[in-house]
Amino acid sequence: MNVIPCITWVRRGVAAAVPERVELKADELEQIIKETQSALEDEDSDEEASSSNTKSNIKNTEESLAAGIDEYNFQAYDDENGDMYCNLTTLASFEVDGKDPFITNDDEDSEKEDDIIKADDNLVLIGHVEGDASILEVHVYNEREGSFYCHHDILLPSFPLCIEWLNYDFADTKPGNLCAIGNMTPIIEVWDLDLIDCLEPAYKLGCKPSKKKKKKRVGHRDAVLDIAWNQNYMHVLASGSVDQTVLLWDLENCKPVTKLDSFNEKIQALKWHPQETHRLLTGCADKLVRLFDCKEETLVQSWEVSGEVERVLWNHYDPNYCIASTDNGYIEYFDVRGDKPLWQIKAHEKEVTGLSLSTSGLLVTCSNDGIMKIWDLLDQTVPILISERSNNLGAIQCLASNPDNGFIFVVGGDNKANNIKMLDLREIPTVRERFADAGRVASNSVMEFKQEIMDVANDMEDMEIENLESSSVQIKKEKEET
Repeated sequence: MNVIPCITWVRRGVAAAVPERVELKADELEQIIKETQSALEDEDSDEEASSSNTKSNIKNTEESLAAGIDEYNFQAYDDENGDMYCNLTTLASFEVDGKDPFITNDDEDSEKEDDIIKADDNLVLIGHVEGDASILEVHVYNEREGSFYCHHDILLPSFPLCIEWLNYDFADTKPGNLCAIGNMTPIIEVWDLDLIDCLEPAYKLGCKPSKKKKKKRVGHRDAVLDIAWNQNYMHVLASGSVDQTVLLWDLENCKPVTKLDSFNEKIQALKWHPQETHRLLTGCADKLVRLFDCKEETLVQSWEVSGEVERVLWNHYDPNYCIASTDNGYIEYFDVRGDKPLWQIKAHEKEVTGLSLSTSGLLVTCSNDGIMKIWDLLDQTVPILISERSNNLGAIQCLASNPDNGFIFVVGGDNKANNIKMLDLREIPTVRERFADAGRVASNSVMEFKQEIMDVANDMEDMEIENLESSSVQIKKEKEET
């Protein structure tokens, strides 16, 4: 397996220029190993099913030994070391001065050019699964230089299913640079992206029950499929799960404060309203798109679609409208003030796994059929297909648009040899002709254009003031001469 299941961007100017490198001492590493071992032992002791299987295996083993068969050398089992976990402390060696003796290169310049994150760099957060390893890769993308490379990575404990950037850190009054990751477990992990070589997340949301430690369950009961951070109420994070619930977390105390459970299947998609900050859009495998008022904890409206909901999206040009994609290849468009879709089109042959409306007005969809399609959606009529292409990424799992340039996308798939690609859609002639030539440009270009207009206006004001002053001086001179 070599797949990119989830991906997102971090806007420019957020990340620390030189991320801090975590350096663990031997005793700190040993403590982490002990805590991990203790957690694993707790999980084992709480699994009754595992206990019954063990008894069955012992009985079968005794019967085999009675018959003179000892295939796995169980007779010598008690002679072996009782520690069933890896002793990771033997994998590293520490000296008094903190230097690794295996490093022979004396050049330890950590601020070399590739390590420094510049003000015009974007970060791209990539959930990557290769073989048995689950990894969060933090890539750097610079549009001006055309560079795209992995800056550092973080080893994850479980298969990542969704990822969301946030800057709220309850432990610091300043904005942070964090990402929340939902995975195959019920626990949401929040990692600090400005730390390199960290072994543990900044904090976790939820915990499993433990009879041994007399701990009750907090949070979800099954895998977390989607996460949505409320950028207006920054201490609020929503999560949807296979356990058929949506939880709203208060990040100040890392506890769920609201539970939405009016679902009949797993929740696969979440999106907060861009303006009405208490409204949450959800997509469920029961073929329903629901809109909740989280302040009142009530269901405002629901719409039935043609298949299981894969993605949901607000039209940020007019938030009275929203979009949903399904597992049977459809995208559907709704007015939240009505009860039926305004339009429904068959966009793909398989699940529509990627759905993004960029700041440039491009609606981009991708699917497990390996095709990415680009649509024009600036009015409420049926979208116009501008371009479609296969990027040889296999079954496409995810896509995301650059928050600073709505023409730049990153796409991830399951092709072992080629599973991620950075795309500038302005390089596609049909896209360039329809959007750029018509004056519909990316948001950053719009801002630059507005700034140019302001600069010109200011220059004109300065010229007018100078002209008025020179006119006044001239009139004064003429009066004095007369």
